[in-house]
Amino acid sequence: MFVLVGLVLTPIIEIAVLIAVGKTIGLGWTILALLLLTVLGTWLVRREGARTWKSLREASETGRMPSREIADGALVLIGGAFLLLPGFVSDVIGLFFVLPFTRVFARRILEAFVASRVLVRMPFPSGHGGPSSPGAQGTIRGEVVD
Repeated sequence: MFVLVGLVLTPIIEIAVLIAVGKTIGLGWTILALLLLTVLGTWLVRREGARTWKSLREASETGRMPSREIADGALVLIGGAFLLLPGFVSDVIGLFFVLPFTRVFARRILEAFVASRVLVRMPFPSGHGGPSSPGAQGTIRGEVVD
């Protein structure tokens, strides 16, 4: 449902902002600003993508889990997609994902989203409160077979 609402509202918001900016600074300056943002965004995505790739490679070579680097790579990819869309609102969102000093906040949002959607609590079988309640001291009763 949220995706459908987003797909309907996004173009409406972008067009409204483009019209407002066009009325304020003029059509030529608006088009020039969009072109400059596209060039800046392309350069920034290439630079940050290369940095992220280098960090990912270094983490892999040292044997460290590259979780931060993977999240940064995903955010740069998402930000690059937003920067490719025409419009000022999508460019601001894209820059939020791509710029290194704002990507920290975007990474926290991504981590919270993943934690709320992907990580689930595993049910523990127990005779006391049904199949989803934890066993005694959070243990699972079972039988050991040699």
